[in-house]
Amino acid sequence: MSGPDSDDERSDDSGEPRRHDPSGAPSDGTGEPARGPESANDGRPRNGAGTDHKDEGSIVRHSSSDSKGDDVSIEDDGIVRWFFGTDDESVVLVRDILSSVAIVAVIGLLLFGISGVWPPLVAVESGSMEPNMEVGDLIFVVADDRFVGDDSTGDTGVVTHEDGEDHEKFGKAGDVVVFEPNGQAHQTPVIHRAHFWVEEGENWVDTRAEPEYVDGASCDQLQTCPAAHDGFITKGDANPYYDQYQRGGANTDVVQPGWITGKASFRVPWLGYVRLTFDSILGGMLAPQPSLETLAGTVGTEKPVSSAGAVGASVGAAGVAAAGTGAAMAAGRRRRR
Repeated sequence: MSGPDSDDERSDDSGEPRRHDPSGAPSDGTGEPARGPESANDGRPRNGAGTDHKDEGSIVRHSSSDSKGDDVSIEDDGIVRWFFGTDDESVVLVRDILSSVAIVAVIGLLLFGISGVWPPLVAVESGSMEPNMEVGDLIFVVADDRFVGDDSTGDTGVVTHEDGEDHEKFGKAGDVVVFEPNGQAHQTPVIHRAHFWVEEGENWVDTRAEPEYVDGASCDQLQTCPAAHDGFITKGDANPYYDQYQRGGANTDVVQPGWITGKASFRVPWLGYVRLTFDSILGGMLAPQPSLETLAGTVGTEKPVSSAGAVGASVGAAGVAAAGTGAAMAAGRRRRR
């Protein structure tokens, strides 16, 4: 008589045989083999394909959150939120342009706050102040009542070459001023050094002037002498004569304080060529200016400008017209004759 098959039956402590569970899975006491996590009947697939499907769904949800700019709409979010949140290429381009303009505007306002004049930057287009200013330099200009040095003339805030031994600007004593020749706002402003101050009726040629700067002429040979009004005698550093001499660079009468639109503070080499190049390409449309010939002989052929009607204008509209093209383009042209 053979004993029970070890593969079919086994005996427990009570001596009663029990059948072997082929699955080998432990019983949980219910008579059914315990199910593993991979076979739990919870309604969720546990095979590899199901797991991949779950991961794919997760990836889709993340992708949707990353492209939320495509989900904004005017109806749901309002036009402002849509404008700043959409990924539409046309709107993005407009946002970039507006951002650039805003940056230029902020820079312009900051420079204006410091300088007190507009535009605060001017481009040099001739060589009458060489070597202290070169063609293509960009000059930062301030109001004449700012950064005033010692020994300034009256309440003008301008220190002359004659009085500015301890006040050097651009390689020589005295302030370099920007002014409108004969107080005419339509003329191209000039940037020259203020040499000395004269009083109305003063014979400045015989008493104050350097003879070589008037070519040895006497007062009665100049229509600007005696002085028709108080003001400054000016000269370009590279020019042989005063501006108030008939053959002088700017061909202007004695420069009244009201004709002065600013003082040169410092220069940035080459950057002014940006402004000059744009104006050349556009044919002067940014800020139409007269030619040199238009100004020639103004004092020599006409009576001096009266002391009445002094013009106190800003440097010009050139910087306003060009502000959208960049900080450098917020610069007016300045001709040094």
